[in-house]
Amino acid sequence: MKYSLLIAFAGSAAAFAPAPQGAASTTLSASAKSPAVPFLPYPENVRGYVGDDIGFDPLRFSDYFPMDYLREAEIKHGRVSMMAITGFVAVDLGFHLPFAGDVKSAAAHDFGVTQGALGLVGLVVGAVEMTSWIAVQEMLQGSGRDAGDFGFGNKFLDGKDEAAVKLMKYKELKNGRLAMFAIGGAVTQSVLTGHGFPYV
Repeated sequence: MKYSLLIAFAGSAAAFAPAPQGAASTTLSASAKSPAVPFLPYPENVRGYVGDDIGFDPLRFSDYFPMDYLREAEIKHGRVSMMAITGFVAVDLGFHLPFAGDVKSAAAHDFGVTQGALGLVGLVVGAVEMTSWIAVQEMLQGSGRDAGDFGFGNKFLDGKDEAAVKLMKYKELKNGRLAMFAIGGAVTQSVLTGHGFPYV
């Protein structure tokens, strides 16, 4: 018993010992810093992707997962969020589907459950996800497909130079990031306040 207490106290005392100063801390301070989070090192795996000038990867997901997979997920969630916030606000401003009646955005989920429509939505989303997973797997195996490119809307990029295409992709990425925050905030405010747009 005495020895176990002695070992426990000795181990806890080591926690208060000064940290050794070595080459590792010098290397860390000499490495490039992320412009988005200046106290963290620049995430090297984001180089070469749209938005790499920002260097935003504070949790270092790109060290553990393929960057193409992460970018595919970010673009997909951004696109879905852009459609979601547009639809959420449109319903609150008066747009209604013929079969939905006068249902507000915050109550649409409960209405869909009572009408049995969410099962169909789940089947459609599942089919889209299975189809897109095939494209993602081919991309990860080196097919040359860009993350998020399903061949829709490419005609809007025809005739544009590489810088203009990169700018459009960057705008889509930034708008998608904003929409992810927007739909979360709109749903939360709509439920908390019980009001429609502008959710105050």
